[in-house]
Amino acid sequence: MSVEVYGIAHIQLTVTKPECLDFWERLCHFLEMKTLIKGDDVRYCIGSRTGLLARLAPPDKRDRAFDQHSPGLHHFCFRARRKEDVDSIHEFVKTRLEAHVVHPPEEGGHFAPGYYSVLFEDPDGIRVEVNFVPGKGHFGEDGRLGKNGTGPASRYGDDGLTDG
Repeated sequence: MSVEVYGIAHIQLTVTKPECLDFWERLCHFLEMKTLIKGDDVRYCIGSRTGLLARLAPPDKRDRAFDQHSPGLHHFCFRARRKEDVDSIHEFVKTRLEAHVVHPPEEGGHFAPGYYSVLFEDPDGIRVEVNFVPGKGHFGEDGRLGKNGTGPASRYGDDGLTDG
């Protein structure tokens, strides 16, 4: 027997800079989430079928920079309901949060049919992606795992999903 989960209930991040707490709270509010916990060293926002908690690292560990290529979190991705939502989030993080945008909204069909995403970083360099994939994505008829699909890829990288 297996179980299909309903999604991710929450994500907890450890940050080194106090300004990260405001960054995450403001982003969450834009994503129609509400602040449940607001302390000097923590923000926890819930809504939009998820939760995000950002907590300051202990003072003796704040000298360690985030490295997406070390074991642990590489990035995480919110799923948007519409392509236009990706554009709106990009505009917000660029102009209101003044976030470092790794790449503006772009097509990424090499990852999934109709893939469209933006990628940005918080003040610590933690990467966040927001994507939109129409229909059933890889589970759709022509998706890799769909009726006419080629099945699982053997490689994943900057070129997307590839075989061989």
